[in-house]
Amino acid sequence: MAHIVVLGAGTGGMPAAYELREKLGKDHRITVVNAVDYFQFVPSNPWIAVGWRNRDQITFPIRPYLAKKNIEFLAQPVSKIDAEGSALEFPDGSRLTYDYLIIATGPKLAFDEVEGAGPKQFTHSICTVDHAEEAYKDYQQLVENPGPVIIGALPGASCFGPAYEYAFIVNRDLSRRKIRNKVPMTYITSEPYIGHLGLGGVGDSKSMLESEMRNNDIKWITNAKVTKIEDGKMFVTELDELGQIKKEHEVPFKFSMMLPAFKGVDPVASVDGLCNPRGMVIVDEYQRSKKFKNIFSAGVCVAIPPVEVTPVPTGTPKTGYMIESMVSAIVHNIWADLNGHTPDSKGTWNAFCLADMGDTGAAFIALPQIPPRNVNWFKKGRWVHWAKIAFEKYFIYKMKQGSSEPIYEKHVLKWIGIERLQNKGKNMGLFSNLFSTGSTQELPSTAMVIDVRSAAEFATGHVEGAINIPLDQFNAGIQKMVPHKETPVILCCLSGVRSQQACHIMKQQGYQAVFNGGGAVQLAQRLNKELKRMG
Repeated sequence: MAHIVVLGAGTGGMPAAYELREKLGKDHRITVVNAVDYFQFVPSNPWIAVGWRNRDQITFPIRPYLAKKNIEFLAQPVSKIDAEGSALEFPDGSRLTYDYLIIATGPKLAFDEVEGAGPKQFTHSICTVDHAEEAYKDYQQLVENPGPVIIGALPGASCFGPAYEYAFIVNRDLSRRKIRNKVPMTYITSEPYIGHLGLGGVGDSKSMLESEMRNNDIKWITNAKVTKIEDGKMFVTELDELGQIKKEHEVPFKFSMMLPAFKGVDPVASVDGLCNPRGMVIVDEYQRSKKFKNIFSAGVCVAIPPVEVTPVPTGTPKTGYMIESMVSAIVHNIWADLNGHTPDSKGTWNAFCLADMGDTGAAFIALPQIPPRNVNWFKKGRWVHWAKIAFEKYFIYKMKQGSSEPIYEKHVLKWIGIERLQNKGKNMGLFSNLFSTGSTQELPSTAMVIDVRSAAEFATGHVEGAINIPLDQFNAGIQKMVPHKETPVILCCLSGVRSQQACHIMKQQGYQAVFNGGGAVQLAQRLNKELKRMG
């Protein structure tokens, strides 16, 4: 009988324990170790921080639910991982040995990297339920005595979605209270542009989120390196795209929530050879440590390089479904190892995210999450708000029921092309057919390239020789620029979404050789051309 220990009981650790029990049966011992004795549904923390939820609605005691599945539980912090001896050590001197260890601890919050940042200093956080409750206390004071608000993400941050959510939720809550006119809001982020999300953008996230911010009177500073925070004042160095100083800002605030960069928790980060310099666990394609073959890792604590170099450092987020795909790969690989097989399961790292915006929301699907992608889709609508609420109830329900992936969830997601484990050679599902952006067919080398982004976007970098016709001018402009219907045309934009719309317009007008080239950066690579900048 093997003993598998799961370190961490969050959105990675709890599903891991349940899925292990389902896959391995009753023949093996499973123990979950967590620093606290309760589960918290972290995605609901933005609601906690404006009083739309309370602690009891998004937390529950872990022990009784694990016990139903014959899973042991220890609620105490770990002081050391003895990886050579395959044991965890605790502050009281006791040890817990294991045959396999799954590290799913989540991160250490690196507020100390910016002077004055964090709940013990001058900004708030929504990374934990405790932090969200503290934020709500000060938010109530803001309601009583309105003033400027800053929300955003510090240098090195990787989890940008909750910052956007909280900004729009605060905006909506203040509007409901009829005091939004008394609260100037600024979104300050290390991202190179609004909607980057640490992912290089998803679909049309840039233009959609910029539009939402304009419509809701939220100003923003991107490429923002927050250097120091004082009581009521944030010092920000804004960089240009080359990393040079563009402008220095001193932004006043009465209330601020800034998400920090992440590091590995101390007992994990201190294991020699296990982690990168920031304490994140280095894993191979099977989610297994490259040094310790009986240690696996999933979730935020896994080391993933940034998707691209940005003027101010940004990390890559690990979203919920991506984490669950890591977990499924780990469980299958431990099962394989126990049964004398070679571990070969790989997570898809697919991302399916719902972000609430108060009374509407934004959803994105990235298959896989790390580019280049097969599917790149981003949509906004009131349905997302209700879907996020439903998902909260559903996830907490399945964590109490002890099921990582109920059969109906598995089949519905598979139908639309979202699966946890890589399955080469099979159809990508509904979303591959409906929302795949950028044609994979061979592109004619003599075709005219037309970029349908705005003039400002076009100037930041475009395919050599491309012509710019912004989408809002496309209907009339295309006939003047391309008078002959048989001329081959390749259309591109940021991600392939706007260019797909332009393809549809051209086909309706009778053009015969129209191709969606997807994103301009990827198109330049496909055509073996340079990216040109203006100015």
